[in-house]
Amino acid sequence: MKVDLRINGANRSAELEPRKTLLDALRENFLLNGAHAGCEHGVCGACTVLLDGEPVRSCLIFAVQADGYEITTIEGLSPAPGELSVIQDAFCETHGLQCGYCTPGMILSAHALLQHTHTPSREEIVEAISGNICRCTGYGQIVEAVQFAAGRLQKSNVLQPQHVGLGHSGAGHDAPEERVLEADAPTEIVR
Repeated sequence: MKVDLRINGANRSAELEPRKTLLDALRENFLLNGAHAGCEHGVCGACTVLLDGEPVRSCLIFAVQADGYEITTIEGLSPAPGELSVIQDAFCETHGLQCGYCTPGMILSAHALLQHTHTPSREEIVEAISGNICRCTGYGQIVEAVQFAAGRLQKSNVLQPQHVGLGHSGAGHDAPEERVLEADAPTEIVR
């Protein structure tokens, strides 16, 4: 049957068997290979995607069930081709990934958390990623990555340039003072 899906902001269509999972449709029909097939029982979280902003296991959903929802895969988080989102960059900066198999699901789960909670506690981060199994890192650096990303997002949204005396020029007037944010400056990690 014909299935119309909205994936990463674009309308996509495909002829699919009604029993085809969303994971298989994403990988085979739409060539979005960021969601990984792990256990295929909904336990490991390697196949995590966002459905209307909420993390779901794409191996447990039929593609036809996703009709009418906004689907976001790891490929959809990048602000532009070849660029990383804040959370993706934070995982790189803190070495929150090793083999990378669980990483897309972890990042999407963390992204969903940071959309709802701007300053998550360690417990909230652990809860948000609890449905994603990592066999390499021990989770410490993953939690650190989410804290690091939260700090960067908080700084980029709180401080804005302040312009004083715009429209005036000439002797005796100083240039407006601006507060410049350094998005790449390390933030303190609370453990």
